[in-house]
Amino acid sequence: MNKPVYIIAEAGVNHNGDLDRALAMVDAAAEAGADAVKFQTFDPAALVTGSAPQADYQVRNEGDAGSQLAMLQRLVLAPQDHHRLLAHCRSRGIDFLSSPFDAGSARFLIEELDLPRIKLGSGELTNAPLLLAIARSGRPLILSTGMAELEEIREALGVLAFGYLRDAPPQRRADFLDVLEEPDAWPALHERVSLLHCTTEYPCPLEDVNLRAMDTLVEHFGLPTGYSDHTLGIEVSVAAAARGATILEKHFTLDRGLPGPDHVASLEPGELAELVAAVRRIEQALGSPEKRMTPSEAGNRDVARKSLVASRPIRRGESFSADNLTSKRPGTGRSPFDYWDLLDTPASRDYDADEVIE
Repeated sequence: MNKPVYIIAEAGVNHNGDLDRALAMVDAAAEAGADAVKFQTFDPAALVTGSAPQADYQVRNEGDAGSQLAMLQRLVLAPQDHHRLLAHCRSRGIDFLSSPFDAGSARFLIEELDLPRIKLGSGELTNAPLLLAIARSGRPLILSTGMAELEEIREALGVLAFGYLRDAPPQRRADFLDVLEEPDAWPALHERVSLLHCTTEYPCPLEDVNLRAMDTLVEHFGLPTGYSDHTLGIEVSVAAAARGATILEKHFTLDRGLPGPDHVASLEPGELAELVAAVRRIEQALGSPEKRMTPSEAGNRDVARKSLVASRPIRRGESFSADNLTSKRPGTGRSPFDYWDLLDTPASRDYDADEVIE
């Protein structure tokens, strides 16, 4: 992550199971200037039961009230597709990421594709066995926190710390919170784990965004923190960057009119490019925490500031007073801060009216 804000273009399942469309999405993300393009890796049968319903937003966005399993079977990418996508990302100079939703998919991403970093969606935050397996691999993790309470996030971090630090299997649920009391736990987490504030709704209503929750995550856990944005448009992502997000994740699609559960809440390629450009400008504007005069201001200081000035002619030896001193531009003479030091002291020479006091 070599930029202040690591921008993830979330392709997700917006390829609709079509490898050619997925490859075109890599191109679009690279051309927009994103740091990474992220897909989703899952085995539908290992992810959901046959009777699992779709989420309300999936039904609303796709217009199909069928089962989750049937929907996911239309959206899955084969293992060989992942190899093609990874190779294409390397050729385009953009990072390849994917979110696993089951243990087999996590093993595939880690052991076969050898991804250096894993991203987990909000639905996996309580999937302790999957969290533990990823931590056992030693891989850094980006973890979304949609739908979560602080204590759930803390427990998830306990699972990760346990996996990073211990080889033995856990014996009880309390082991995960206990390990957070160990001195090596939080340094290990800080080195490997980033949290994303998130609201799990597509599209997310503005009143449910709660960007200030990013501050709460930093305050409670002290980990690198970013934002996974499901709102319409780019404004909230830009605001998150201005609030200090280290990572931004945003869904995009080649065409918002395509069928599928996530297209309607996604950016199109031109909008993604606008987002990246806006965030890069925000990075420049954030600059340094040091408060000092900048190079661009230096030429304006004497013009904009004021000096002590004779408000009427002053003769040598005459005392400076409220009657013969005022403050005017330019700021090339004595500072108005010296006003009280000059009062009742004699002028060392004559001053004309409007002349700057040396």
